[in-house]
Amino acid sequence: MASGAMRLRAGDALLVVDLQRDFCPGGALPVPDGDKIVPLANELIEEAVAADACVVAVRDWHPPGHASFHEKGGPWPPHCVQNSAGARFHDDLRLPENAILVSKGMALEQDQYSAFAVEGFADRLRSVGVRRVLIVGLTQEYCVRESALDAVAAGFETHVRLSGTRPITLEKGREAVEDLRHAGVIVEDGEDKS
Repeated sequence: MASGAMRLRAGDALLVVDLQRDFCPGGALPVPDGDKIVPLANELIEEAVAADACVVAVRDWHPPGHASFHEKGGPWPPHCVQNSAGARFHDDLRLPENAILVSKGMALEQDQYSAFAVEGFADRLRSVGVRRVLIVGLTQEYCVRESALDAVAAGFETHVRLSGTRPITLEKGREAVEDLRHAGVIVEDGEDKS
């Protein structure tokens, strides 16, 4: 673990963002080495469970014909379509039975990159005493970035573990890290240049 890395404890939430088949190699919208973060995600899940911290599993859950898809003029190929094999979490991800499931991107005409764009999510975390969040998942420059920016704006102490994220492109990933730092997000693994 990197020096200065957040240790999970009661009152914290671990957000595992979009660690779904379609974002991993072989999926509809693969992130380079996206599957390589699964072991770290599992270690953090174990740490969270042992510390009685919340585990939140965030997923894209798009209806067919979603506005973000190429066929509708959007930027992405169809991915994470509701109830499809590609929308499932990575096969090796070990989520606890009591994980909070957050589904985003469900509105047909609107994209949602942030878990906090889901109505009531921030309040739900507050209601169980969460003050700090640690975010890992995919992708560094989209859903991880937006979730972290919204978390810090909502008043949570927000950490992003870079070794637990991957960008689609290194350049955009670096830009995202700078955006996070400027917003007051605690970016861990600072020596990681991706």
